[in-house]
Amino acid sequence: MTYRYRLAAVFLMGFFVDCINIFMPAIALPTIAAEFRVGVSAVAWVANAYMLGLTLAIPVSTWLAGRWGARRLMAGSMLAFALAVWACGLAGTFGQLVGWRFVQGMAGGLMIPVGQAAAFNLFQGPERARISTLVMAVALIAPALSPWLGGLIVDHGSWRWIFHSNIPLALAAAALAWGWVRDTPSERPPRPDLKGLALISIALASLLTGMSLYGAGQDMTLAWLCLAAGVASAFAYVLHYRRSTHAIVELKLLGSPRLRLSVAIYHAIPGVFTGVNLLNIFYLQDVLGMSARATGMLMIVYACGAFVAMMAGGRLYNRAGMRPLFLASMALHSLGVAALAGVTAATDTWLLAAAYGLMGLGGGMGANTAQTTALLDFDGRQTHQASVIWNINRQMAFSVGAAFFLMIFNSLATHLDASRAYHLTFVIASLTGLLPALQLGFFNTGKHRHAGHSH
Repeated sequence: MTYRYRLAAVFLMGFFVDCINIFMPAIALPTIAAEFRVGVSAVAWVANAYMLGLTLAIPVSTWLAGRWGARRLMAGSMLAFALAVWACGLAGTFGQLVGWRFVQGMAGGLMIPVGQAAAFNLFQGPERARISTLVMAVALIAPALSPWLGGLIVDHGSWRWIFHSNIPLALAAAALAWGWVRDTPSERPPRPDLKGLALISIALASLLTGMSLYGAGQDMTLAWLCLAAGVASAFAYVLHYRRSTHAIVELKLLGSPRLRLSVAIYHAIPGVFTGVNLLNIFYLQDVLGMSARATGMLMIVYACGAFVAMMAGGRLYNRAGMRPLFLASMALHSLGVAALAGVTAATDTWLLAAAYGLMGLGGGMGANTAQTTALLDFDGRQTHQASVIWNINRQMAFSVGAAFFLMIFNSLATHLDASRAYHLTFVIASLTGLLPALQLGFFNTGKHRHAGHSH
């Protein structure tokens, strides 16, 4: 195996561990909520804390890699990850679980962007589609297997083993990083922009907290204050960025139309799906009485659809271009989300399978095309900077999608019965997922057809 594929293998293993820890705990959230006696909005912080940790760590990962070396950073982050999942499984209170999930997210956030940027720099031009396909293959295997395995663990054991089962994988990733990754000489990056990092973290934490409080109907004044603080912090970062020479997130890279569009697509497809899937888990288990294992098996259907779409999208990307692939992915995904509104009983298995199959087709094609498109305009140091933006956006899409649609559902549930509130939320989500189609009108299909650089 050549060095670039060894490096890609280390990154992909770390990425696999990251994906597992997004999807596997989700299947246990109803059980965790019941054990710790917290509501749906509160238990969502098991996921939100992980995403916040990732968001905090991702921007400083490149700086730390420059000081410590990629080898030490990637191996050390996976060791810290193993410690955090062990502690999550031992948590005695909901606060402890959320706190260790935050630490777990920080450990994962140090590994992913460094590994991705290093791997993508070794695969240039049209070869980016090849490594992107490998990334998306991992992104399919994890959600296909982890919810089903998580459902078995919840139904026949303890939800705590959902976290403990990650320890061998994290230790294996640490060992491979130590044995395979080289520390190549590079210019040491400047000291990280801690003020900018604080502003971004405050903005995301405030927005998620505000949406959670608003959706749960708890202290509306505090909810609006949190939302206002989030918007103000985001605006403050923009002002800070204009005065800074080494801002933590290089906003000028969003001048790339392909990166901007890919960011929007990730919110519209994986982001929307995260929120919809979380709500559907509670709907199927709490309202319709479906088992955790049966709920988790739906992700296998999703993954099969995504695999077919990913294979087709990988072959069609350089021929057809991103525009038709993005349009098809949004249409398929939104149709699948809308189909969930017709599920009224646990016996509606064919409709559930069709919904998850369609969402898988749209999700696989959309995420794979976005992953390929996002970093096409960059190389060298800019790839690292764009990777920071891309990975922060990826985590934000998951967190914001879950928080936003929980807010919509909880607001509707104050006026409607639970089933109707779930169904109407799914309809709203299906329409939301089509919004990036408006951006596609600005792309000339001939100009943006191929995967070459546009410097």
